[in-house]
Amino acid sequence: MQLYQFRHSSFCEKVRLVLAAKAISYSVVEVLPGIGQWELFQQTGQRQVPVLQTGNEWIADSTAIALHLEAVEPEPALLPKEPLLRAQVLLFEDWADTALASAARFALVQGAMDDPALRSALLPEKTPDALKNLVGLVPSNWMNGVGLLLQPERQGLLACLEQLMVILNAQPYLLGDEPSLADIAVAAQLYLLRFPAVAGVQLASRGVMGIADQANFEPLFIWRDELYRRLGRVITNTKPFSGSETIPLD
Repeated sequence: MQLYQFRHSSFCEKVRLVLAAKAISYSVVEVLPGIGQWELFQQTGQRQVPVLQTGNEWIADSTAIALHLEAVEPEPALLPKEPLLRAQVLLFEDWADTALASAARFALVQGAMDDPALRSALLPEKTPDALKNLVGLVPSNWMNGVGLLLQPERQGLLACLEQLMVILNAQPYLLGDEPSLADIAVAAQLYLLRFPAVAGVQLASRGVMGIADQANFEPLFIWRDELYRRLGRVITNTKPFSGSETIPLD
């Protein structure tokens, strides 16, 4: 299997977590924004990542990929067999992929505006150092007007994080006694708020000021990191996508 991805996409991270949970061997192809997306489209008809290639089949969308992997590798199960609990997991996943994802993305934009080093670290690895330095030198106060527009989203995000902590203070996982796709979908969005070790040395433990550095949210990130360890999430090698590579499995 090959995963075509953006390294710091929360939806690509969601797929990586599912692959880790299933202990499925795969390789990754880092799609370069712009030209890489066009090359991906020529091969697959998809411009957006994640896209999973398995044999001659190309599967797009993180939820579709997760459901495919659940079907081909049922253990450990990430979707309960009991219909009510299964429905609750899928509803939680949809909330994480929509409302939580939108709020986390806006918060990361705000965080990048406030933190020049974070702005530079989020650029693709192939970005020339000179451009990374230039992006980092843009004064944060130049972007303050945009930040004001994001405040309503941020307030909603803080409320969601507090409610998640209420649930996780009472039980080890969001639904049921074992990790499910609901936990994975939420953890993938938390990736953007405080980057875990798998994000690389430049980003590890960095994140959105006012969230990543707040003691009251520490239990949430501890839970996320424990989930990563439980699922066996590890770093995989990446290389730019030129449209023609065959990459061996890890």
